[in-house]
Amino acid sequence: MGSIASVERCLDVLETLSGEADGLSLGTIAERLDLPKSAAHRLLTALLHRRFVTQDAAGESYSLSFRLAQLGFRRLDALRYPEVAQPVLDRLAADTGEHVRLAVVEGDSMTWVARAQGASRGLRYDPEMGQSVVLHATATGKAWLATLSLERALEIVVARGFDVPAHFTGRSVRTAAALRAQLGETRRRGYGLAIEEGEWGTAALAAVVRDGEAPDAPVVATISVAGPVTRLAGAARQRAADLMIAATGEMSALWPVRRRQRKSGANAPGASTDLTPPRLRRTGTSR
Repeated sequence: MGSIASVERCLDVLETLSGEADGLSLGTIAERLDLPKSAAHRLLTALLHRRFVTQDAAGESYSLSFRLAQLGFRRLDALRYPEVAQPVLDRLAADTGEHVRLAVVEGDSMTWVARAQGASRGLRYDPEMGQSVVLHATATGKAWLATLSLERALEIVVARGFDVPAHFTGRSVRTAAALRAQLGETRRRGYGLAIEEGEWGTAALAAVVRDGEAPDAPVVATISVAGPVTRLAGAARQRAADLMIAATGEMSALWPVRRRQRKSGANAPGASTDLTPPRLRRTGTSR
């Protein structure tokens, strides 16, 4: 059990450092993790050796290295998400003039993995990618939760609690009854909606991507559109929703192609790298 505890404490160190641009001192790390300085120093020494952490020239502070980011990018490249998703996201961002993101489902959570910015002037919504998806307070989370049984959706959210990060507005649902009602609305509407929940003055829509075009295929991801609430209202919101749902249909058709290509060795010399099904391939200049 001691080795398992050490691994967990190393992960705690990484999470503690992840939001600290200027790093933290040994004493601060030990205090935050409620560890003796000697134990914290041993963990940091191991992480330094594996290049997950760096130390400043004076030896007074520790920072997270880019090693984790490197592993994350390597994972994305192996899965080929950017290759498959980016053209779809770029077109949707250009068509809506708003910020577009792809989030993938991982167990009982979701992670944003790709994005495109369609706003070239005026107000722009450009959130950080490193934040966790708060399932009950984002269009992305609600879109996915609404595809689960009500019991399962409530189980996932209640296990995490209804608290939201400090930078959220506090307008999100706070009870199981309120969440139940919102998920019902999401199912009827056909997409998730969050108005000024994550940030004042912003609105977001999200629809699910499935592992294939069958209506009952497993949900593997979501595509969202977000921007100023003044632009995403009324007819403009409905137009963005229609474009977004069309994009999720295209991505759903691409998803099993990506999986089949990867399993059949698409990276082998001479193998085709075009993952687009023939009926979805575009000719000429992309719009």
